[in-house]
Formats: sequence, structure tokens, C-alpha cells
Amino acid sequence: MRHAFSVRIGPVGFRIGSDWRAPIDQLETLYRDYPKPEDGVADFTVRLFARRPWRRLIRPSVEIGGDYMLPEAAPLPLRQGLLAAEMAMNLQMALGARRYLLLHASAVERDGRALLMTGESGAGKSTLATLLAAKGWRFMGDEFALLDPATGLVHAFPRLISLKNAGVAAAEAAWSNARMGPLMPATPKGDIRHMVPDARAIGAMDVPAIPALLLFPRYGFEPDTRPVPPAEAFIRMTQASTNYTALGEAGFRALTTLIAGVLSVAIDYPDGPHAIAQVEALWATL
Repeated sequence: MRHAFSVRIGPVGFRIGSDWRAPIDQLETLYRDYPKPEDGVADFTVRLFARRPWRRLIRPSVEIGGDYMLPEAAPLPLRQGLLAAEMAMNLQMALGARRYLLLHASAVERDGRALLMTGESGAGKSTLATLLAAKGWRFMGDEFALLDPATGLVHAFPRLISLKNAGVAAAEAAWSNARMGPLMPATPKGDIRHMVPDARAIGAMDVPAIPALLLFPRYGFEPDTRPVPPAEAFIRMTQASTNYTALGEAGFRALTTLIAGVLSVAIDYPDGPHAIAQVEALWATL
């Protein structure tokens, strides 16, 4: 590839190659405080490329690929190249990671214990993790929580925080000094802006945590808190894992151990302050 950049996020190293310089410039700026892959060797390779040579210059169109690809994935315009890079990194994890059970969840940590939050797109888990981090929690990730089948510990994956729509303004208000990527309007997921996690999240990315609470948030409803039975939590989490089936028995053991060892709760909330109050009240009962 013409341009390349390498970075380590938690225990996973990436090498991103691109036909264009602009996405690499953005990655280098936003990930400048992150380490490089261990021994200079990346776990996954990402490619941002033009399917046809003229697509580099005429209405530039970014295809995403790498070690793993989805041939049916739609290309993105070059102005959304940063989003394409993040999507490609997530794709490599989803299709190729085998060391950890991947949970599509946001995660924050306090006193060595982790709060995991998962739900459908729009549930507000990324925004809620960002708001909790502004209140003193350590941000561990907003895309994947990495559950180690051997130890039961959650490892951080604090990539850029992908804020969507109303979550952009909420995060900007909570983190007035945060470094932000460009605002990308009208993407397939709405208006998106990436936020760089704070120095504490980056500096402690190699410190795992003990899972303590599993939360299923839902944004836009009157406040409500209700327990989730273990069987329901298990089914929800199999649906939230991209490699549960691939890990086989190890994935089953890891997930059943997680569900048996933590409190599982669903919350509805109308806004950030209500959600934070609900989380703090639940945490106080652990």
C-alpha cells in the first residue's frame, strides 16, 4: 500500500495500509499517544483501497479489506476514510480473533472491577461509557470487551470512541478538552465523530479487570431498572459475541462463567444524568 500506519490497541496490533494519505494522517493524529505493536509485528492487517485505479482520484471510493474481508461490504466516500479504517479494524477482530471471547459491549472499570454494557445500536452504550469516564471511571472500550477464557478477566480495547448523533454533543459537553476527529455527517450510521480516550484509558490499556456487572441499557425511555434472568442474559450475550461459535467449548465455558458470576440488569433511561444515577445506584449494591 502507498501509505501505512501501525498501532496497538490493548493486546491487539494493527497495520493499516491505504491508497490515500488522508485517512493515515487522521489515524496518526488521533492515535499518536498509543503504542506500536509488540516487537513491531501486527496481529492484523487492514487495507483501504480503490477497487479501480481511477477511483483513487475520480469520486474516490474506499473499499475495506485486510486479512479478512466481506466482499459484499459497500464502499465509503474518501471523506469517511477514518470511519472506513475503524470499520476495517473491527472486521478483522470480529472474523479473526480467537484468543479472547469478543463481546460487542462498552466497558468501564472502577476499583479493579468492570462494568459491561451491551445492547442494540442506538442503546447509548458508547455515550454512557464516555459519560461514566468523565465521572472518574476508567474507559476500557466501546466496541469490544475482550473476555479471556482462561482467566475470566476482561481486557481493554480502548480504540477511538465512536460517537453518534446526539451522543456527540453529550460527550463534547462532558469532555470540553477532549481531542476529536472530524464530524462525518450522513454516514450509514448517522452523524459520527470519533473521540480520543483520555490519558488514563490509554496508559492503563494493559490492565485487565474482573467483570462485576452486566448492563443492558436502552435509551429514550422513562427510567426503569429490572433484573435479567441468567438464561436470558446468556442468550443475549451469545447474540452479542462475534466469535462465540468459533471458540466452541471454550466460548461456552467463558460465557457461562461470566453470567454465573455477575449481576445482570436492564435499565431504561431518558438522558445521561438519569443513566449515571442508575448505574451508581446499582454499583453501590455490589
